[in-house]
Amino acid sequence: MTLYNCMNCPGYCCSYPVIPLTKRDVERLARHHDLSYDDAKRKFTKEAHGHKYTMRRKKDEIYGRICRFFDTTERRCTIYHARPATCRSYPGTGRCGYYDFLMHERRCQRDDDFVAVTNHHED
Repeated sequence: MTLYNCMNCPGYCCSYPVIPLTKRDVERLARHHDLSYDDAKRKFTKEAHGHKYTMRRKKDEIYGRICRFFDTTERRCTIYHARPATCRSYPGTGRCGYYDFLMHERRCQRDDDFVAVTNHHED
């Protein structure tokens, strides 16, 4: 049983400094965007933090940087059906600690829109 709702979250996991990708993820992104593998690799990935492929990020007013495919207005993934394996398997259990944290903070603040931020480092 899933004990969280991503639709209520502002994208905590999408703000990770490193979103590792596999070759298969890059192939999936290439198909989704009708690009060649090499074009998708160049446009969407970079080598960083010991990983051959990591997701490029963009500016975000809440977290500073976030996944390049995250809609910063709607706070939603724009490639949900083509998302990387690491995103598909997150959080790996039926519970998301970020969701529990978010709901706790919103209850404490008595504000259904409150977003407590994290301290991720910049690229």
